Amino acid sequence: MAETVIDIEVVRDELHRVRALESAPTELADGEARVRVERFAFTTNNITYAVFGDALQYWAFFPAGPDDGAAEDAPTPWGRIPVWGFGVVSESRSDAVDVGERLYGYFPMSTEVVLVPGKGDERGVTDLAPHRQAMAGAYNRYVRVAADPIHRADREDHQMLLFPLFFTSFLVDDFFADSEWFGARQVVVSSASSKTAVGVAFLAQARGAAEVVGLTSPGNVEFVESLGVFDRVLAYGDVDEVPVVPSVYVDIAGNRDVLYAVHAHLGDELTYSMTVGGTHWAHEATAPADLPGPAPAFFFAPGQIAKRTKEWGRDGLDARVGEAWQGYADWADGWVEFDRALGAEAVQQVYLELLDGRVDPRAGHICSLGDD
Repeated sequence: MAETVIDIEVVRDELHRVRALESAPTELADGEARVRVERFAFTTNNITYAVFGDALQYWAFFPAGPDDGAAEDAPTPWGRIPVWGFGVVSESRSDAVDVGERLYGYFPMSTEVVLVPGKGDERGVTDLAPHRQAMAGAYNRYVRVAADPIHRADREDHQMLLFPLFFTSFLVDDFFADSEWFGARQVVVSSASSKTAVGVAFLAQARGAAEVVGLTSPGNVEFVESLGVFDRVLAYGDVDEVPVVPSVYVDIAGNRDVLYAVHAHLGDELTYSMTVGGTHWAHEATAPADLPGPAPAFFFAPGQIAKRTKEWGRDGLDARVGEAWQGYADWADGWVEFDRALGAEAVQQVYLELLDGRVDPRAGHICSLGDD
């Protein structure tokens, strides 16, 4: 057992306030297991978790304790942002996992986490902690690395950084294909330099069912064009150059002014508007509140997972995702540049840079608060 636990926490309604909180490890109860967090990725997707933390319960996965000097039952202003990564079981009082077993899944930005592993099978376990049962089951599942069909030892960084985002991209693409693209011939994607947007474009191009237009900041136009998966790349100020044809909009930026511009420009040709993320979380909208065209619908990935699991079975879904993932990971090697952040100070710096949008879109941040 480590002498000190380190947790990176942020103030939930003031995201620039971040701290590294040190505490003593707790004793395990029967049925619990301690997992040492080896490494995790941090992307703009994790910023989205923070932005929508209250609305979609992301803060509830790994509750923060009370603020210093506050009563134990007082609401805490602090929260722990979930991340995707690898961990190893360092202590276990659960029959579901053994000491030394490696797991891939949802962790806090911490040196360790205590889980209540249950519903174990050869592929993985589910955290049965009472506070997590109201959340989507897909986030509570931990995959045994030794039995993970997509795991490759030389691609663990890819899996942490890109797979959760690619899985979302896969589900977005599948949702539209399942709905016959709502009659659209064009997909317009905001925050086109984000890894989720890149995945959407990669898959849409592979299908060949629709043209893909990427919207991005002027400084990222060249990078997005270089990827070769968007048919057209435009800066946000050039929305009026988007072809006016039957279209769907995938909003990853969460910028209401861009949203309004797209809706107003495409008008009746916009057949569906999907909200996926909020990478422009700090943008203050100036556009009117009354939005032309279809009302934006928030995309809840676990809902599409549940639908396809029922229709295809878990193995069928895994097989389809795995096949698409291998091709994408091979292709991503041509542009992703992995960057390491070791220690609490370095991890906090990565968080703040991503929060402010001050990162190279090629960068893939792999973080550790321990000795890895």
